[in-house]
Amino acid sequence: MHMTESSWTPPKWIYRGKRPPDDDAYFENMARVIFLAGLNWKMINKKWPGFKKAFKGFSVEAVARFSDRDIQRLISDENIVRNRAKIVATIKNARQFLNLKKKHGSFQRYLDSLDRSENYANVIKELRNEFSRMGPSSARIFLYSVGEEVKQPIE
Repeated sequence: MHMTESSWTPPKWIYRGKRPPDDDAYFENMARVIFLAGLNWKMINKKWPGFKKAFKGFSVEAVARFSDRDIQRLISDENIVRNRAKIVATIKNARQFLNLKKKHGSFQRYLDSLDRSENYANVIKELRNEFSRMGPSSARIFLYSVGEEVKQPIE
């Protein structure tokens, strides 16, 4: 059976038909997509409450202030995926969210400023350049998860 978007109910963290309410919600989705890469989504969903606690509710401001000590704390936290590269990327990305907020006022305004022509090709390239561990597939999933109308590429 071929599953279409209309026959599939997305998880609550995927924003369809509306945008995330604030930068923290965008940041949480980006972190989730990064931690999902190469892993089982059911396992990530099961551990997500632990992620929310470990990453201070995905407050951009709080995570941007994380130090090497916080990285060590997270690497030893059994309630999350203890992948150093993904943990460090999440902290770097929080700092980048703050930089973009200074320039654009919010992540949403930054996203709105990007060229969506050519099925988001330029947006995907921009996200890859601005954020750690954001490859083309992760960027596409992230955009979809925050309510953007990016389409699956034709190979």
